Amino acid sequence: MIRFGPGNLRIPKFEKPVYVVAGGLTDFRKKYPEKNSCQLCTEALRMAVEENNLKVDPEQVRRMVNWVVYSQFADHFGDQLLAAAKVHDYLGFDPLGNVEIKTGGATGGSAVLAAAQAVASGYANCVPVVGWERMDEVSTKVGNSYIASAACKDFESELGWMYAAYYALMAQRYQYENNVPHETLAKIACKNHEYAYYSPFAQNPGKYTVADVLKNEIVAEPLTFLECCAMSVGAAVLILADEETAYQMTDQPVRLTAICGGSHTLRTADRRNMPILLLPNENEQTYKDYFTHKRIEWPGFSSFLAARMAAYLAYNMAGIKDPVEDFDLLETHDAFTISDVQTYEDIGLRPYGRGREFIESGDAYFEGRLPTNLSGGLIGTMHAVGATGIFQLVELLWQFQGKYDKFHGDPKLWERYGKKKPADWKSLQAKNPKRACAISHAGTGSHVTCAIMEKP
Repeated sequence: MIRFGPGNLRIPKFEKPVYVVAGGLTDFRKKYPEKNSCQLCTEALRMAVEENNLKVDPEQVRRMVNWVVYSQFADHFGDQLLAAAKVHDYLGFDPLGNVEIKTGGATGGSAVLAAAQAVASGYANCVPVVGWERMDEVSTKVGNSYIASAACKDFESELGWMYAAYYALMAQRYQYENNVPHETLAKIACKNHEYAYYSPFAQNPGKYTVADVLKNEIVAEPLTFLECCAMSVGAAVLILADEETAYQMTDQPVRLTAICGGSHTLRTADRRNMPILLLPNENEQTYKDYFTHKRIEWPGFSSFLAARMAAYLAYNMAGIKDPVEDFDLLETHDAFTISDVQTYEDIGLRPYGRGREFIESGDAYFEGRLPTNLSGGLIGTMHAVGATGIFQLVELLWQFQGKYDKFHGDPKLWERYGKKKPADWKSLQAKNPKRACAISHAGTGSHVTCAIMEKP
């Protein structure tokens, strides 16, 4: 049994407001042999400083930077230790200080957290966060084994050296405990692949039916290929600043109201049961009868304490009372359809055991109560791991600034990446969003960050 002390649940605070100024992306591909990692990071940075309607020119931006945070999941892929030092040099930021962050799949979110801490403390006032992953220099099989090394190699690697195998077991347990049909999970895959269809950055776009997903080839029972995230090459950049600097750079900064992290044991079987940590929209009565059926403990094998912890801290830091009502947009770490529905519960979109209602009700869709993964997410658009948590916030930033169409609907941008804009393309620009959330998630829930952005 885990029991918290009062210091464990202290709500973080920023000493100074933190703002998001600009963002940039590359497109994301299975293979990108024509560009090295430094070139991809440069391309993403150039988009951030040249194509976001900043009030200062790119050289002025470079001269305003005083700290840089880098985000790369695995040195194995590019066979280069201290790769961030190469990128830092290539971007022209030497001799400024920098740090490279690694927390598995949550690396991007953790990098933004580190940058926010630097700005909020006053240590720095203009901090680019640069993330990338190079996953095409090894075979898919070897790449899966590298990624699976972020689980406990002493105990869990024997399950198949593949995260799909780990999550397949979670899916089976979750479906047993909560009577969730495979069709519900398939709806998440259909939604995210379709939203990727409208993005020039996307690696795995497509319009699929539930039947298509269910009939697709199985990776690990019950998960099919269409329910699993992409393995991607690409980069993302987000620029954070304090209030004064932000408004010097842009007329449309977005405030990063909160970003908090949680963790849990690397080895899933080491996770001890505990009372459910209640979110602001829950109380003791919410789970009065929950443990009288197939579910006998929490978090068990089908919930993520790290996600619940991150959401608890961030919600209290930002004054969130009901996430479905208070947020206008959400980006989840949909590495697999099952992890998405688990996250719906962990962050309080529905009580535990009822996550399926969020997708089945229509709430998660464009023009629903809380549109989720309009970017296409990890299943449809990308999972270049070090870039992923940054990519989520870049997409949310553009939604806040009313720039979805600028970065998704311009035929020239599609052509830049060797693609043609679909004739049936449609805009997924949300109507005047005020507040949004992004979840960055590692492994089987070893690290999670929860970021909350809002219009100032």
